[in-house]
Parts: sequence; structure tokens; C-alpha cells
Amino acid sequence: MSAFDHNHLRLRVEQAAAGISRNALPPALVADAIAAGTGTLTADGALSVRTGAFTGRSPKDKFIVRDALTESRVWWENSAAMAPAQFDALIEDAMAHLAGRHVHRQDLLAGADPAHQYAVTVMTQSAWHALFIRNLLIRPGEVPRGSEAAEVTIIHVPEFQADPARHGTRTGTAIALDMSRNIVVIAGTLYAGEIKKSVFSLFNFHAPDAGVLPMHCSANVGPQGDTALFFGLSGTGKTTLSNDPARPLIGDDEHGWSEGGVFNLEGGCYAKTVRLSAEAEPEIFAATRRFATVLENVVLDGDRHVPDFDDVSLTENTRAAYPLSVLPSVAAGGIGGVPKTVVFLTADAFGVLPPIARLTPEQAVYHFLSGYTAKVAGTERGITEPQATFSACFGAPFMPLHPSVYGEMLAERLEESGAATWLLNTGWTGGGYGVGRRIDIATTRRLLSAALSGELEGVPARQDERFGFAVPRSVAGVDGRLLDPSRTWESEAAYDEAADRLAGLFRQNFVKFGAQANAAAGPRLAQAAE
Repeated sequence: MSAFDHNHLRLRVEQAAAGISRNALPPALVADAIAAGTGTLTADGALSVRTGAFTGRSPKDKFIVRDALTESRVWWENSAAMAPAQFDALIEDAMAHLAGRHVHRQDLLAGADPAHQYAVTVMTQSAWHALFIRNLLIRPGEVPRGSEAAEVTIIHVPEFQADPARHGTRTGTAIALDMSRNIVVIAGTLYAGEIKKSVFSLFNFHAPDAGVLPMHCSANVGPQGDTALFFGLSGTGKTTLSNDPARPLIGDDEHGWSEGGVFNLEGGCYAKTVRLSAEAEPEIFAATRRFATVLENVVLDGDRHVPDFDDVSLTENTRAAYPLSVLPSVAAGGIGGVPKTVVFLTADAFGVLPPIARLTPEQAVYHFLSGYTAKVAGTERGITEPQATFSACFGAPFMPLHPSVYGEMLAERLEESGAATWLLNTGWTGGGYGVGRRIDIATTRRLLSAALSGELEGVPARQDERFGFAVPRSVAGVDGRLLDPSRTWESEAAYDEAADRLAGLFRQNFVKFGAQANAAAGPRLAQAAE
């Protein structure tokens, strides 16, 4: 971990600032945002904000400092490099930008397990961004602080434009991480998700050295103490499906799996709100009506200031950021035991994967490394409709190391725990995107409940001829036709063509992992003679 003097860096920012607010509470931050004209209160007291041109992450503008620590360890095919001198210039220019301005400082924690913890200080010119990160990380006093918590400093200057010639950036936007000193500079974007994901990226780099598997997943715990993990990219249902009144939530997005069990990296939720309803997602809907919840790019209904979650005129990537404490059922301390069940979520845009399938440990690692889903509209700039994509470990943009590092750790954890692993498709059936329909959430919840309860143990299953995994032949309360996607298509030939295409894409994608990866656990193309 870093031995850099973070206190000196923070002091420099404070001494140059016109004023400093240290660990301001939500009422003060809400008032400051409103006074600055950057936020508006909804009818229920949430803070509505806009992020301008950036309504999603900018992965092509993310950089890692290339130095002695990162040179041979970072997966450079997935990460853009920045020279140490360019990063130092960026820090100095960012701090110069803050000089003479009012700065909001928040001192927070990342990591509910004191043995694997980060002391994160965020310094920003924006009150609503300070509120956002206070909602999402762990507030002081919520969990014990570890005696050796690693220091992290994030300099957040959304109105500052980086200089490509001076800073080595692509544009005026930069999310730059120095892994050796645990410093982050975020410039040229108002999208608040960049702050939380920069913390996750630091964790993903350092955690394996401490024997911890970093995971882009949600987690909850059942009545018998049975922990379940839900992997998946944005929009696949991590937050929605892990919010279950009968299963207290450990966390909705970022976790670590140590030998002792699972712990949450965060203290809040960053939930998608597009087409949110009280009927389908009551816990999340209620959270959007709490004072100081931050609503990103949610359109308000006229003078009433009531959120219109069906209005996607700004983006489909509308979000709500709120503390875990506002939810009705949360696991104490943000920790859970060794997982009993692992669920991989995918939104299959081709409409050929079954709604649920049991994976062998080898298949689990294969699908973990593949990370197949549909990239949901609005999650990244330029994405206007779902597109098939592969994102290693269900979160490649946040994985600085080669996916094989995380894959090998998952294989070890699955072997040690004996956890059952399921692939749950929350995407399309009866045809691909634009032809078929999205699998309804009630069906998905029924299938998930059957997997978590052990109901599917011993249920007769068929082996999928292309993908090799085991698909239950029947599940109480679920239309049997849905379990065999080929039966939901009007044309069997069209289904076969789409399924062969997807199987081919899996195989093509997996080539990049090299001969050491277990490609045999993946799909096999159907032979024409068959």
C-alpha cells in the first residue's frame, strides 16, 4: 500500500481554498447545492441534479499511471497509460483550479471489514458530489476503522478541463489513478459514478495481494445465514434482485470475498431508476422519496417536482444514490458468511439463453471471464440501444489486472466453499431485442427463489446442446416453454441461427484469454450434420 503523505496533499488543497467544509452533513450539503444552483429539491426532499453531456461513464478517458508498481501487473490492453510526470502535472493543475474556491471535503471509509479497508478523502468543488459520495461510501462510525486502513485521496474537479498535450489525455476529460500513491484525479465530467468506480478500481488492483477476491456484484443473506452473490453489469438486475425483504442486503454493487466471507466495499446504493415503479421495486422507489437521496438526470414533473421515472429524454441511465440505512432490510455491519450461492446475471439481447441454468465450477469460471450481457442504453456515452457485449469478470472497465488473476481466485473460492453457481438471464425470450420480449421480473424472481432455497436440487435437467450447462426441465410457477428458449421462437431455424451466432461470439471472445484458460467449459457450435 501507499506510503505517500496524503495529509500534506490534502493540507495544500485546504490552504489554497477560499473556504473548506469538512464532513458536512446532508442538510448542509443539500442547502449548498441549491444555493449554488446545481440541485433542486423534489416534492419529497430528494436532491435532483443534472450531469450535462456526461450521463454515463467515459471508459476511454480512464488512465492508470505507468510506473514500477504497475508496469508488469496492469492489464494494459484494457487500460490506458499515463506517465508519472503527466499525472503530477494533472494534480498540480487540478489543485490550482481549486485555489480560491470553496472546497467540500468528505472523510469516509471503503470496506466494511476493518482488515481490508480504505480511508478515502474526497475533495471537490461541488456540494452535490460531496453528498453523492457521502451517500455511497461508509460514513464515520458505521463500522470500526481498521488500524491499518490504506489512505486514498480523490481530487474531484468536474469543471476543470485536462490538456491532452500536457497531461497525456485523449480529451478534456480524465479519470486518472496513481496505484502506487492511491491518488485519483477526476476532471472534465460531472457524472458522479466516476468517483465511486475509481475507489473500486483501486480496490481491484490491491485486493488480490491481500488474498481478497474483488467482485462487481451485489450480495444478500437468507434467514439461515446463507450468503448469495449476484454478479452482473449495470442494468442486468443486481440491485433489483438483491433487494429482497426476506434476505437482508449486504450491498448492491461492490464486494470483497476473503477467506472469512464477504464484505461490502460501500455504504450505499447507486440504483438505476428508469421506469421505476412502487409495485415492481418498492424498496428502491421508497428510497427515491427520502430526504438527501441524489437523483441523477431524473426529469421532474413540472411545478410539482415529482420524479417522472418514465421520462428518458435526458438518458436511460437515470440513477438514485442513497445510504443503505434507508432500506428496510440490511445486513448488520455490511458483512456476510462464505457464499452458498453464486448467481451470474445476463441480459441476453439475442434471446437464446434460458432464463436459468446450473453451471459446473469450470463453466462458472468460463462465464465469469466472459461476462456476457447486453450493454444497456445510457450506461456509457454513445450507447442508444442494447448491444451484445463481453466484459470480463462482469466489470472489465474496473479490473486493472488481467482477468485470469480474478478467475483463478474465483475458482479457488468456489472449490473451498462448494457454492452452487447459476446463470440467470434477465434479457429477452421469443426472439432477440426488437422482436422478442423481456423476461418479466416476476418470473425471474420465482426462478431465483427456487435456486436460493435449494428447490432445484435434484430436479431433472437437460444439458443444453450448444452451451453445455444444465437447464431445469420444470420449475413450479414457471411456464415450461420458457425454460427451453427454442420453443418460444416462431421459427426454429431462426432460433438455431441466433444461438449458433452467440455460441460463436463466446468462442471468439474467449480466444484473448489464451491457451491456459479452460475454453472447453464454454459453448460448442452445433454441427450442420446434426
